[in-house]
Amino acid sequence: MEYSSIASRIVRPGPTIFLSTLLLVASFLLTLATQDVNLFDDYYLALISFNIIGVIVLALLTTLNIWKLVREFKSRVMGSRLTLRFAGAFSVLTLTPLIIVYFFAVNSMSREIDSWFDVKIEQALDDALLLGRSSLETIKYDVLEDVRAAANRIDRSGSEGGMARLMDELREDGGFIQVSLHSNTGQILPPWSSGLIGSLVPDAPDASVLQTIRRGLDYAKIEPVSSGNLRLRVAVSVPNSSPLRLLQVLYPLPLRHSRLGESIQSATADFEKLQYMRNPLKFNFIITLSMVALTTTLIALWVGIYLSRRMVSPLGNLAEGTRAVARGNYQTQLPVISSDELGVLVESFNEMTRRINSAQSELHKSRRDAEEQHAYLDTVLTHLSSGVISFDAEGTLKTFNSGANRILETDLGIYKEASIPTLAENLSAIEPFFSVISKHVLNNEQEWQEQIILHNRQGRKTLVCSGTRLPDQKGESAGYVIVFDDASKLIQAQRDAAWGDVARRLAHEIKNPLTPIQLSAERIRRKYLDQIDQTEKANLDRATRTIIEQVESMKTLVNAFSEYAQPVQIKIQKVDLHQLIRDVVELHQQQQNQTRYTFQFQHNLPDVLADPAALRQILNNLILNTKDGLIGMHDPQARISTYLVTKKERQNVILEFSDNGPGFPPELLEKIFDPYVTTKEKGTGLGLAISRRLTSEMGGNIHVENQRDGGATVIIELLADAHIEKNG
Repeated sequence: MEYSSIASRIVRPGPTIFLSTLLLVASFLLTLATQDVNLFDDYYLALISFNIIGVIVLALLTTLNIWKLVREFKSRVMGSRLTLRFAGAFSVLTLTPLIIVYFFAVNSMSREIDSWFDVKIEQALDDALLLGRSSLETIKYDVLEDVRAAANRIDRSGSEGGMARLMDELREDGGFIQVSLHSNTGQILPPWSSGLIGSLVPDAPDASVLQTIRRGLDYAKIEPVSSGNLRLRVAVSVPNSSPLRLLQVLYPLPLRHSRLGESIQSATADFEKLQYMRNPLKFNFIITLSMVALTTTLIALWVGIYLSRRMVSPLGNLAEGTRAVARGNYQTQLPVISSDELGVLVESFNEMTRRINSAQSELHKSRRDAEEQHAYLDTVLTHLSSGVISFDAEGTLKTFNSGANRILETDLGIYKEASIPTLAENLSAIEPFFSVISKHVLNNEQEWQEQIILHNRQGRKTLVCSGTRLPDQKGESAGYVIVFDDASKLIQAQRDAAWGDVARRLAHEIKNPLTPIQLSAERIRRKYLDQIDQTEKANLDRATRTIIEQVESMKTLVNAFSEYAQPVQIKIQKVDLHQLIRDVVELHQQQQNQTRYTFQFQHNLPDVLADPAALRQILNNLILNTKDGLIGMHDPQARISTYLVTKKERQNVILEFSDNGPGFPPELLEKIFDPYVTTKEKGTGLGLAISRRLTSEMGGNIHVENQRDGGATVIIELLADAHIEKNG
């Protein structure tokens, strides 16, 4: 899992920082523009437009961040609450002084601008202007008087030469730069005098001068010169001149007066212009300050959110990582985005998860090894023919294998976690088994071994049971494990072997004298039966006949012994069980018709894997036993049924042979298959013993039981010629 969910919510700062820098520069330029009228006229509109657009864009970015933060808060996104708190704290700490400074700055700026237009300053400028004008008027008046006096003297001078000397004197005495005489049309009349170097022609009066003279007025006006100085142009009419003539002089004003005048005029003009722009200037200053404040506010908000996200990002990642670890993801590694204390904390978390993951891997490996060992042990126990059960220290059933269920013929899974007394109470058929276990457990025996006899419908079952106490780390009892085996077949095999040996010995010892005895009895009968009187003849006939019959009976018994003792030769092949049953039953029905047979055969029953001769012998034994057991019954009946059962990966055929006779004596059920066990007067007791031996050699099983409503049932289990197909 990559923990970039919180880090990804941190907006990339590059574009916003670039935009904020441009806005701050534009705000600075806007401030400069408000301080210079020329810059104001040229750049103010463009700068204010750029600032407005930039502020709108920045406001959108900030609003988007705030909206995302609020949405994350409502969605309970990890870290959003802390981010919102930090952002709020940053905003309050930043905006509070900014707002206070803004209002004080606006108030101070308004008062400062108002102070620029103070009445005293305006009056001082007016007085300075009036003073300058008065000084110039005085100079103008003095020069005008001098020029009038010179005009009167020109009128009295007669010759042209006298006039020239007069004009030179006038120029030099009055400090004029030019003295000239003109006609009423402005034409230059000689003589004239000029103090300007390089001046070939005197400066002619313009139309306004001529018009003023024609009206009979004197002309006196200050005018600028191309060099930047000021000069006074004075023109008066020459008295008693016809046609009208005028005397014009150019008087240079002192440089100090020129500059002071210009300064006063410029200051006055600027003041008037500034006074005209007083309210717009105040408004623009407020707008500029507001734009700067708004830009700063938005930048502060964005920076607050950005810094909050950066501060919360490691904490959020830690929270997400902690949750991931709580969910079991021990491979969690968080990105280290800083080298401060939070970075050290994240690195410590990563180191912790690495160690936990390593420990978890070792634990998983150990667990896998334990599970493999457990699975191996389960496999061994499952396929173990012996039964294995275990109890804890309190005597509660904990584990068992399939062998235990098979041997005990019950499902212990129903009674898991049950105590030993509960098991003994609920499983009455195997109560002796649990009683023996309870006795040894209560005595806290370390090891014990005992043979237990169980009884069921099939007879007696002998269990060889051994128990061991399991010690814990402190040496105290941690429970018990019981291992037991069904020794019935082993005991029966040993018994059969013993009986086989006895049968061989009996057959050998008895069969040898039987033939001489029989031959001797027959010879006596033939030789002496016709030679004695009638009374003795009957006794001899009865005696020799009895000897011969008993010898024949003994031969039959000896032959049965020999057959039981001989090794069985089994040839397994496919056998149609239904057809074989019908053939055998039909043969016996031809000999005796008292017993009524019914068949309950399963449809499509597969063939069985058996020896047909051995199977025929088994059926003959069962039919003969049934015939003998039903003697004296009013309605002797026998039922033969077959059906298919599934055991593990094989299918078996069950053959049940039942009758409505008296059944087996209960005291004989446990040993009904033992040799020489019989309920018939002339029976050998070897029929069922041979049948069980033949069935066992064919890989089958046979057992007997009594029916609840009367009658006996012999159940034979044979291998079917069919396998279960595994899925997958």
